Amino acid sequence: MSEERFDPANIDAMLARLEELKLRHRDLDDEINALMEAGGSSFQIMALKREKLRLKDSISWLMSRLTPDIIA
Repeated sequence: MSEERFDPANIDAMLARLEELKLRHRDLDDEINALMEAGGSSFQIMALKREKLRLKDSISWLMSRLTPDIIA
């Protein structure tokens, strides 16, 4: 996810992007379940699961940018 460049001062854009990613991640759950119930090909299901993992990584990366470093 390092290819995405965000201005740390633009928190609103970062939060909006985070919500987009979370929504897509949830949508993929529905797509995967529908394909599994319909007997979709394992290749399609694996591709969606890989995309879901990439989204999870992107969400984690973005959340780490939004969480302030606290030095104790």
